[in-house]
Amino acid sequence: MAGSRSVVIAALIANGAIAMMKFGAFLLTGSAAMLSETYHSISDTGNQVFLLIGIRYGAREADRRHPFGYGKAQFFYSFLVSVFLFGIAGWESVKHGYSKLTEGGHAVEAQAPELFGYVIEPVYVSYAVLLGAIAFETWAFLKAYRVMQTQIDENDWSGFREAFQKTSDVTTLTALTEDTIALSGAGIALFGIFLTRQTGNPAYDAAAALLIGVLLMGFAVALAWENKRLLLGESLPKEDERRLREIVADGAGVREIVDFRTVLFGTERVLVAADVAFDPELDTDEMDEIITAIEDALMAADESVKKVYVEPETRS
Repeated sequence: MAGSRSVVIAALIANGAIAMMKFGAFLLTGSAAMLSETYHSISDTGNQVFLLIGIRYGAREADRRHPFGYGKAQFFYSFLVSVFLFGIAGWESVKHGYSKLTEGGHAVEAQAPELFGYVIEPVYVSYAVLLGAIAFETWAFLKAYRVMQTQIDENDWSGFREAFQKTSDVTTLTALTEDTIALSGAGIALFGIFLTRQTGNPAYDAAAALLIGVLLMGFAVALAWENKRLLLGESLPKEDERRLREIVADGAGVREIVDFRTVLFGTERVLVAADVAFDPELDTDEMDEIITAIEDALMAADESVKKVYVEPETRS
């Protein structure tokens, strides 16, 4: 949890600073790509606030109304991030880029500012801002990358693709996704502005804005899909569930596992429920001891297992 929080705070600082720089550059240049990047960074800044709310809310203790705690709050707020990423940053970027492409006109630049008596062309302001954005985003990306890489090593996942499909740490996943898009978007904007500068054709700048919007919308849909599986109550991956099931099956006096289920109810918070047929010759005290031993073994085998319910059934 501490790793997730530090990742989000790093992204919040980076995106807040970048949003202000990009907006200033847009006012100077009128660049469609720069406006798209401004929308993007403003959206990302708001998204980090949502993620921090999710972390704080999800850490609340269980109560009568929420007997399993508030862990799923992180899934909900991460889902909101994907909606805002699609609805605000993505759509506005696509709309603005398409509008500029169909208009076919040149971007209107403000009068070039002076610094220490030297006239600075607005396009160089865009270059400086985007290069600065890439530096900030690289810092935030590496922070999220290291946390996710640690999870990959701990779970023996094959790589980031498998981690994207299996991780329950949606906060780090969302931050990493946003940082990846931000780096890509800044690079696309820089290339589009550069081509427009070299050729004098504003279509490159507008196309960059359109491409950034499509990129945002595509990642937002993928992120929403991954959050959906957790909101609906996904089980552990098959191999992890099989390992826990074997622990129950190997318990003393266990004849048969009638039913076995796992469900994620928060980031790295798993509930295990099992209907187990015990040896009918066991008395109540012996059965209670075995159930306690099974619960302890499950929690020791996987630290994300927080709740275990074993329902005994006697069968001949």
